[in-house]
Amino acid sequence: MNATKLLLISISILLLGCKTNRETTYEPVFESLKKHDAAPEWFQDSKLGIYFHWGPYSVPAYGSAWYPHNMYKDQGDIRKHHEKTYGSIHDFGYEDFIPMFKAEEFDPENWADLFEMAGAKFAGPVAQHHDGFAMWDSDVNPWNAADMGPKRDILGELFTSLEKRNIKTIATFHHARNGQRNAHKPEAWKTAYDSHYVYHPDLPTATTDPKLRKLFGNFETIEEFNQYWLDQVNEVVDKYHPDILWYDSWLNLIPEDKRMEMAAHHFNNGLKQNKEVVTAHKQDDLPLDYSVLDFEQGGRRDIHPLPWLTDITLGESKWMYVEGHPYKTADLVVRNMIDVWSKNGIVLLNVSPRADGVINQEQRNILKEIGDWLKVHGEAVYGTRTHTIFGYGPAKAVDGSHGGQSSKIKYTADDVRFTIAKDKKAMHVFFLGKPEVGKKIEMRAIGGYHRNIPPSQIKNVRLLGSDITVDWELTSESFYLTMPNVEMNDLATVFKFELE
Repeated sequence: MNATKLLLISISILLLGCKTNRETTYEPVFESLKKHDAAPEWFQDSKLGIYFHWGPYSVPAYGSAWYPHNMYKDQGDIRKHHEKTYGSIHDFGYEDFIPMFKAEEFDPENWADLFEMAGAKFAGPVAQHHDGFAMWDSDVNPWNAADMGPKRDILGELFTSLEKRNIKTIATFHHARNGQRNAHKPEAWKTAYDSHYVYHPDLPTATTDPKLRKLFGNFETIEEFNQYWLDQVNEVVDKYHPDILWYDSWLNLIPEDKRMEMAAHHFNNGLKQNKEVVTAHKQDDLPLDYSVLDFEQGGRRDIHPLPWLTDITLGESKWMYVEGHPYKTADLVVRNMIDVWSKNGIVLLNVSPRADGVINQEQRNILKEIGDWLKVHGEAVYGTRTHTIFGYGPAKAVDGSHGGQSSKIKYTADDVRFTIAKDKKAMHVFFLGKPEVGKKIEMRAIGGYHRNIPPSQIKNVRLLGSDITVDWELTSESFYLTMPNVEMNDLATVFKFELE
C-alpha cells in the first residue's frame, strides 16, 4: 500500500471518529437533536440581547401582561378596573382592545438603532404572548398584527432593521399556556393556571365562534391546539429565520413529540440558512443537550460550565408598559449583568413600549447609560469567558422571584467580579461601584498562596477608559491595587490585567 493511500485511509478513520455538532438533517428524536450545539460561540460571545412585551394587553397599560387572564376572573382589581373603564366583559372583551392597538408610532429603524446603541447583540419581539395574538404576518393565526390592530408585520419589519445592523434575531413564544385545558373541569376555572384564559360556560372565553375561539385557545381537543401551537412556531421559522427561539414557562404542557418536531424544524432551517441557531427554555422543559436554560428575573449563584440565560425587566418588575411603574437605575442593571457575565451567563433585557409604539424617554435614557458604559468597557464583556472564580464581596445572594438569584442585588465597590479574554492574554477585574481614589486595595483572590490568576505573569494593569498608569504589586502573600487619581465610572469600574 503506497504512502498516499495509507494517509487517506488514516484521515478517513480520524474523521469518522470525530463527533460533529452539525447534522446534515436533524430528526425529531433525542439522539439526533442532542448533536446540535446548544450554545454556539457567537451566542456565548454576545452577552446582551433585548426584547419587549408589546401587544393588545399594552392598551389598558394597567396591572400586568396578565391583564387578559385577570379580566375574566370574577374577583380582583383587574376585573373591577376593566368594568369601570371599559364596561362589562360581555360587552367589551379582550378582542376589543385589538383595534385600539394601533402602534402608530412604531419605527423599526429607530428601535434597531436604540437596541444597537444599548449594546445588544441580538434582539426581537415577544412573537406571541399567552394571549394568542401573533405579532407577525400569519396565515395560521387569524389574530395577527398584519391583519388587525397595527396592520403591520411587526416581527418582520423589526427583523429586517436588525439584520441591516448585523444584530442577531430572537423570537420569543409564550403561547403554550394559550390552549384551553379546563373546559371539562367545572371547578378549575377559579384557580387553574395551565390555561391563560379563565374558562366557564357563562364567560365569553367559552365562545364557539370559529375565529374567536382561536384567540382564546378554545379548540375541540387539546391535540388540535398542540398542532396549532407548532404550526405557528414553524411559520415564524420558515418566514423569518430567527437565530434564537426562546420559550417561556409552561412549554412542558406541549407533548414531547411536538417539542422535538419544533426543535428539529428550527435546527434544519438553520442548516438551510447557514446559521448556528439557538433554542432557549425555562425549568426542565427541554434537554440541556440542545437547549439553553433561562432563569426569569434572576441567575445562578456560581459559575456553571454550560452557558445560560436570564431574562430581566428594565422596569422594577413589570414586563409590559404600565402607567406610573418605576424603572431600575442603570447602575443596578449593569452591576447585576456583570454578575451574570462572570458566571457564564447571557442577559436578555426586556423593555416596555407603549401601545402607540413609543419607547419612552426614561427607558431610552437608561439604555443609553448602559450603552455608553459598554462602549468603554465592552472588551471586558463581549467575547470573554469565565475565570476560575466569578469573584468575591459582601453582597448577599438574595433569592429571585422565579428561582435562582435575584436580578436586583445592591452591589458596591467592595464587590469584585472577573472575566477572562478567550486568548487568556487578559483578565478583567470589575469593581461593582466607584472605588475611593488613592485607596490601596488588597485582593487575595488574585495574589498569595490561594491566588486564582491564570498561570501567566501580569505585564501591566490599566483602567479601561483611561490611559493613566495604575500602581500594583504582586507579592508572595497578596496582590495590591492602588486606585488611580482619576474620575472613575459611577456604574462599575473595570481594570484590564495584561498577561504574558
